[in-house]
Amino acid sequence: MTFLIKVTESQKQSTKKLKFSLLRSFFSFIKDSVDPTLTNPCDTPILRKIFKTAKGQAWTILDRDVVDEIIFKTYNSRNRLMLELLARGGMRIGEVLKLKAKNVHGRKLILSDPKSGNQTEIVYIPKKIADRLRDYISSVKIEDSNSVFPFGYTRAREIVQNAGKMINIKLTPHDLRRHAATYASRSGVPIEIVSKIILRHANLSTTQRYLGKVSDTEAIHWIDNLYR
Repeated sequence: MTFLIKVTESQKQSTKKLKFSLLRSFFSFIKDSVDPTLTNPCDTPILRKIFKTAKGQAWTILDRDVVDEIIFKTYNSRNRLMLELLARGGMRIGEVLKLKAKNVHGRKLILSDPKSGNQTEIVYIPKKIADRLRDYISSVKIEDSNSVFPFGYTRAREIVQNAGKMINIKLTPHDLRRHAATYASRSGVPIEIVSKIILRHANLSTTQRYLGKVSDTEAIHWIDNLYR
């Protein structure tokens, strides 16, 4: 048990479940084909409980008006930029915090060492946000090698949470990233663009989980628009 917990520390529950299942299958194979007296060390109630598959998460899907209100009520220019990069650029909070002045090239943000494992990735942002980001970097005289947002995850989450509290909702950085994808998709942007350009996912199935469920009313609205 100690070994499994150590090698899966800080990993997603789905990854922990996969590694546990593989190890349990390995010992089951040894028992079935080599030594019938072997006791499978993974086949215990406590391990099955620790490494069980996490239940599906009820994700928050934010409306455009809600996100606009959150952003417009954030008067600190640095904090507002961070919220906009999450909600309009679809960036991960870690990507925002790693952003340096030298990574900003007009409407393109060059991400070094991205989550995908690629050498670089590009985030495309709206012109108004690009202009505000450029002006902010210039006004506070951020050097090329310095971070635009010089604080850590804890402070970043606090900023986002406080922004949500202004309109009495619980808000996380990923809620804003998910909004970027959902709003684009429901505005008619092809899912391939949402997946490859906005979210930069390796496959469409991951993107589809971000988009949430479509209500009957919304489905009828899109069908009516399609065949109007």
